[in-house]
Amino acid sequence: MDAPVRTTCAYCGVGCGVLARRIGDRALEIAGDPQHPANSGRLCSKGTHLGETVGLEGRLLHPLIGRAGAGKRASWDKALGLVSKRFADTIRQHGPDSVAFYVSGQLLTEDYYVANKLMKGFIGSANIDTNSRLCMSSAVAAQTRAFGEDVVPASYADLEAADLLVLVGSNTAWCHPVLYQRMMAAREERGTKLVVIDPRRTETAEGADLHLPLKPGSDVLLMNGLLAHCAREGLVDDSVLSVPDGFWEALAKGHDLWSVAKGCDLPPADVQRFFDLFAAHSRTVTMFSQGVNQSLRGTDGGNAILNLHLATGRIGRPGASPFSITGQPNAMGGREVGGLATTLAAHRGFTPDDCADVARFWAAPNIASKPGLKAVDLFRAAGEGRIKALWIMATNPAVSMPDAARVREALADCPFVVVSDVMAETDTSLHAHVRLPAAAWGEKDGTVTNSERRISRQRAVLPLPGAARPDWWIVSEVARRMGWGDAFAYNHPAEIWREHARLTAYRNAGARVLDLGAHAALTNRAYDALAPVRWGGEPFAAGRYPTPDGRARLVPVVQREADAPLPRWPMVLNTGRYRDQWHTMTRTGLSPKLARHREEPLVEVHPDDAAALGVADGGLARLATPQGASLFRVALADGQRRGELFAPIHWTDHTATGGRTGLLPRDGTDPHSGQPGFKQTPARLEPVALGWRGFLIRRGDAPLPAIPWAVRVAVPGGVLFELAGDGDLPEASLPAGHRMEASDPARGTRRIAVLQDGRLAAALFVTATGELPPRDWLVAQLGAEHGPLVLAGRAPGRQESRGPVVCACLDVGLHTIVAAIRSQQLVDVPAIGAALGAGTNCGSCRPALARILAGQTLETAHG
Repeated sequence: MDAPVRTTCAYCGVGCGVLARRIGDRALEIAGDPQHPANSGRLCSKGTHLGETVGLEGRLLHPLIGRAGAGKRASWDKALGLVSKRFADTIRQHGPDSVAFYVSGQLLTEDYYVANKLMKGFIGSANIDTNSRLCMSSAVAAQTRAFGEDVVPASYADLEAADLLVLVGSNTAWCHPVLYQRMMAAREERGTKLVVIDPRRTETAEGADLHLPLKPGSDVLLMNGLLAHCAREGLVDDSVLSVPDGFWEALAKGHDLWSVAKGCDLPPADVQRFFDLFAAHSRTVTMFSQGVNQSLRGTDGGNAILNLHLATGRIGRPGASPFSITGQPNAMGGREVGGLATTLAAHRGFTPDDCADVARFWAAPNIASKPGLKAVDLFRAAGEGRIKALWIMATNPAVSMPDAARVREALADCPFVVVSDVMAETDTSLHAHVRLPAAAWGEKDGTVTNSERRISRQRAVLPLPGAARPDWWIVSEVARRMGWGDAFAYNHPAEIWREHARLTAYRNAGARVLDLGAHAALTNRAYDALAPVRWGGEPFAAGRYPTPDGRARLVPVVQREADAPLPRWPMVLNTGRYRDQWHTMTRTGLSPKLARHREEPLVEVHPDDAAALGVADGGLARLATPQGASLFRVALADGQRRGELFAPIHWTDHTATGGRTGLLPRDGTDPHSGQPGFKQTPARLEPVALGWRGFLIRRGDAPLPAIPWAVRVAVPGGVLFELAGDGDLPEASLPAGHRMEASDPARGTRRIAVLQDGRLAAALFVTATGELPPRDWLVAQLGAEHGPLVLAGRAPGRQESRGPVVCACLDVGLHTIVAAIRSQQLVDVPAIGAALGAGTNCGSCRPALARILAGQTLETAHG
């Protein structure tokens, strides 16, 4: 057995250390790295099951030329030659701004660096943007306005040193579970107070001392009101800050308690309690995430938080800081090297001096002199014919971009599209003229930077499969073929890292916090052994900032008036993540264990709204906005505000016939950052009645059935499809073999099992009015010897279903938990953990366990 390799998780911005041990050709044993300072051995459910996602199912293993359906395998030389020729010809005919790169927080820093260098230094355009634009660019803009540089001032240790934690627009228990557990441990040890500001009552909010379910988009008003309160209480000191004239006079108007409470749609007593908690705890960390950033005024929301911390001195000391938490594993690393269209490289902008410095350092013949197209504008330009060659790396914008139908039209119309990806078929790669096989997690070698500015190594554990290659190698080979071989003569990622480190230090002299000069002479061996290191230290502890006068700036921000409800679109749609899935599921969708927590895309609606709209829990409904519509399964949720809906972002055309959330948000953006507003889309919800519902399980895989509702769910050894439709059943999805069938015309029930060599190959169960059996037992029978009894859908005798999965880490279901609570008289969450293991790994299910326990206690009391 191989020795474990220290690497870094592929998912969120926490940047957890992982010990990955190879135990077969494409099999890994995964554990948390107890020596990594980000997680000290903890892993969330997604990280725990990384080993289930490294197989070669669906992998792109060779270059392909030609759009989907006509793509033909090609050599690297031919594919790269075509890419370089088409980009060079397009630049020669239409200029450098006619081409663009769209990259990803899934890239390593070295990949990002090479792509940015090619586009901005040698092609001569800044048309390179990243999917990180969609999740944290408003925080970048806010920090740059306030501090003079994109620097996150906080560390994870601050979360444990704080006396008050304020979480704004962050479902931390689900989206950053390891940080949530660090915060919960601090609460148990130190009595830390927790305030959650979120329109939804999420799992994070359930354990809070105070939850403020404010009206969506009213964050600026709430934070301005708190700052005005602090000013009235004598808690502000702006003597070391740069303050615009009239700042305090403007803030004093319209920010009394009653105006704030009314504007945020909150009880005044709760707003007062929040103000009192903040005033009483000088060691406060305010952590903000997508709920703030993904707004049409996200930059102002960020600056309202930064203003509050700067003016009250809650920054630059332990346990006191604003903290923007990133969503992707290397969103921060991409920001460092210039992956955003609005920065040049190494935290430099497009001033004449910065352009001259970077051009000199790179020996760049054609340095970009102005910002390029941000993500939404980039795809809009492609649709208008202004972008004629587009290279997309490690991301799926046909799903993840707002108004995704228009993005697909742009990709279809673009004369030349290149996609570098690990998967052969995604919603985006269907439009590619050239597909290039990239290295995946477990095969890549380089660095990532997490949300607290900590650089960690991501190391290869598995060999490169087929003809797959690292992204930095692919980009460098294109650059060489375009005539810039000397500038891209990299043979090892350490060479790229040293160059990046030198550039951060070049003509810096303390002007910028980002300075990796100490790494500029790192040997290849030292790079390979690099331990996690946090750049910048405690940057603002001395009260000096990277601005011309050394002072941080208070930025005046005002609450934007809410849009009036539209008659045809009376509701508001909010989108976000599920606990156990990641982005568009190209990785997590391969894991049977991760699939079971939320098997289908749900639209969450308050019970009162559901009753008024005529939609039923577990039924189907059409969620529509002015941009498009898609079908969802309905889930009643009393944690939703009335008049508001929530839907997840993960499902694609490859995983469901409905649940396409990317079709729904408008493509409006924040005026400062260009980040789309995914959180406040006008919408409506309508019930949909279909003639039958059912499910299909089968060994192997099959295309989605062409029916109104079909959702693919990974299961051990095969696939489960949840189904609903009218008319004919999807019998074409059944494999060949010996068919057994049973039907009940009175209930409209039909059951079909297919055996191959006496073993269960598939089963299709449908009903019009009856009940469907639990899936677990049938899934477990795939490949087993069976006869007609399989049509019963359950084993002989009484069989208890484990129910919906609550703890994905240890695969524990709801019914198992309830049975243990009752039979063993379990009285708290630790007791459930001791009995079943649930909640003892990443802890993201602990709020759900507490809710289940409370429900059983209430049921017993009323029993």
